[in-house]
Amino acid sequence: MIPTVALLDANVLYPAPLRDLLLQLAFAGLFQARWSADINDEWRRNLLAARPELTAQIALTQATMHRAMPDALVTGYEVYIADLSLPDPDDRHVLAAAITAGADVIVTFNLKDFPSEVLTTHGVEAQHPDAFLQLFITVMPDLFFRGVRDCLSRLTRPPVGADDYLKIMRRIGMAETVRFLEDNRMSWQT
Repeated sequence: MIPTVALLDANVLYPAPLRDLLLQLAFAGLFQARWSADINDEWRRNLLAARPELTAQIALTQATMHRAMPDALVTGYEVYIADLSLPDPDDRHVLAAAITAGADVIVTFNLKDFPSEVLTTHGVEAQHPDAFLQLFITVMPDLFFRGVRDCLSRLTRPPVGADDYLKIMRRIGMAETVRFLEDNRMSWQT
């Protein structure tokens, strides 16, 4: 089943290439992306800690995200946080936002902190972003290829070629997606 609503955790919004691809696919209508103010604050704070020179760029990115998908911001989830139990209590806000958004899936690299026995009681599952993208690759490969082409076409300063894009995606943990793209270069390379 292809999820219709996906809550994007901070750790998948942190790496720009993955954030761009996920948002491109959501903007194209493959799924409905959701995030919260806490999630936005978390990825922004972590990125600024590593790259303080990106302050203006991150603000612009977040403003663009909200303009492109005004319904993506989940509000009103805070009331559920105290009643939730997860291995890392600091992740309760993510589950609370997913519940409030009616999300089918939480897309996260941090699967161990979102055990299925807890999430299933709320009708949510956690998926690694690579597994999440495999759903679209399998069911809608042409739309997926178009999304990758659109993302790659925006990488102009400095220009990023297909091989470099694949290296970046592999480095951030998207091995299956990279394997698929390598096997189907003619379908997405410009």
